[in-house]
Amino acid sequence: MNNQDATIHIIDDDPNMLEYLSTLVKTINYKSKTYNNASDFLNTYTDDGLGCLVLDMRLPGISGLELQQQLAGNNIDLPVIMISGFGDVSTAVKAMKAGVLDFLEKPFKGQELLDLIHNAVKKHQVDRKKNKNHDKTLKRINSLTKREKEVMELVVSGMINKDVAKKLEISIKTVEVHRANVMDKMAVTSVTDLVRMSLEVKDS
Repeated sequence: MNNQDATIHIIDDDPNMLEYLSTLVKTINYKSKTYNNASDFLNTYTDDGLGCLVLDMRLPGISGLELQQQLAGNNIDLPVIMISGFGDVSTAVKAMKAGVLDFLEKPFKGQELLDLIHNAVKKHQVDRKKNKNHDKTLKRINSLTKREKEVMELVVSGMINKDVAKKLEISIKTVEVHRANVMDKMAVTSVTDLVRMSLEVKDS
């Protein structure tokens, strides 16, 4: 991935800090968008693809922690790096429990933040790819008929065709037809791949 493909959103009520952070991320070719408060972010944010959010914990109005909760509620999947000049262990723990990816206490070195941003963008890329694959698998499962879903469930549980036929009270030949349809619609060539896809959906 090219750094220019990612957008770093930055929220801080200190104009000097906002300018510093924006300049910092641009030194390694990340795009940046800045906001003075959480409300401005919520009102203007659009999904620009890959990126992350660098968020000051103490903000006027909606606090950093409150914004994190709203992000989750609005299904905004940006990884969050929270920064604070008043950090302590309990605050960091609370931030992590709220879903924050990393917590950085001021003052910090620019490279420290850049390293966290790299990790956050990489995580965002991995998560989005996983979600895309998940949606694709669900779409394929939803294309199966009711009987095909029943056959698939029994096959991935380890049953052989003979046992599936007995369980569903249908002929082995019918099971073979349904099983072939399942493999075709799920775009897999082995039961192992079918099991893996089934588990991915169930574990999500």
